[in-house]
Amino acid sequence: MSERLFAVLGEFENPKALLDAAVKLRTRYPGRLDAYTPYPIHGLDEALGLRRSPLAGMVLVMGILGTATAFLFQWWMNAYDYPIVVGGKPLVSWQAFVPIMFEVTVLFSAFTAWLGAVLLLCRLPGLWHPMLSSRSMAMLTRDRFALSIEAQDQDLDPSSAQKALKETGALETEVVAFPPAPKPASLTLILVLAGAGALACVFAGLAAYWTIKVFPKLPPMSRMLRQPRLDAQRSSALFADSAGFAPVPQGTVARGNLPYPFKTPEEAAGLANPLPRTKAVFAQGRSKFDTVCRVCHGPLADGKGTLTKAYGASPADLRTKRYQAFPDGSIYHTIMAGKNTMPSFAKTLTEDERWAVIHYLRGLQRAGDAKDSDLP
Repeated sequence: MSERLFAVLGEFENPKALLDAAVKLRTRYPGRLDAYTPYPIHGLDEALGLRRSPLAGMVLVMGILGTATAFLFQWWMNAYDYPIVVGGKPLVSWQAFVPIMFEVTVLFSAFTAWLGAVLLLCRLPGLWHPMLSSRSMAMLTRDRFALSIEAQDQDLDPSSAQKALKETGALETEVVAFPPAPKPASLTLILVLAGAGALACVFAGLAAYWTIKVFPKLPPMSRMLRQPRLDAQRSSALFADSAGFAPVPQGTVARGNLPYPFKTPEEAAGLANPLPRTKAVFAQGRSKFDTVCRVCHGPLADGKGTLTKAYGASPADLRTKRYQAFPDGSIYHTIMAGKNTMPSFAKTLTEDERWAVIHYLRGLQRAGDAKDSDLP
């Protein structure tokens, strides 16, 4: 036989005959038997002497890995990288993680089952399997069952194998050879397939775009625009207390917004200005002073602002000895809490902007009471 032998195939009429033949030939041809059926047959793996498929274990391991991966990602994002208290819940609220954990578990398991079965176990894609050229293949996809004895190292005697299959009840036998090796695809074919794929993608994208444009109210587009949701601070029929938002725990502080602890200028007197005396800090202080303070205290902080007499109040001259002796912390407290007709600027200026204004004010005080030693 000039062609390379793949296997000797025997056709059987029903599953029972196939199972009986497999049991009888298993010891005679160990590790060489394989079966082809139009549907799964219970007990066929044991009859062929095949080991249990590792696919279930692969799916289990990857499913557990998917669960752990989803949990760790959500824990890292919610409790470490960007911790936010939502509805008074703990940072690690594993109950809220369950939907994503479930989805990632299914994702990992499904991909493992498909890739493991197709690539690792079935060794697909194999478009030129020897059985595809067998004359028995048409029957095996309908109502016939086949048992093959594979050649493996080409030491199989075809006539002996055919005789053994006949003795175990095979209706017909066939010698299956390896088909000729396929020719590599030409560059023209590759370019044609790539171009066809690109055109199909462009057409699909344009079709989807114009379908949404012309028919914007078709589902699922309209359903995505009008989704049921629970607005903040609204009631909910889902919970027993009808509350849709858990109350904030007592003593909760917004992240990055600690409450101002001092009540009097004397309590805040010990605060030290954390900003250095640099050109950039003085420029920032001057900008904010001109925006917030100049209208009342004047450009030189001497109490001569741009307000008319209709204002009624008398802004302080911040260059006097009294205010020069004020600690930076006391001035900071006045900016935070206000004084007399001066309102609080805690929400107008950031912390750095307040300290920058104080630095600039100190510069104005020094300029208004300059000494000979200050001259260059």
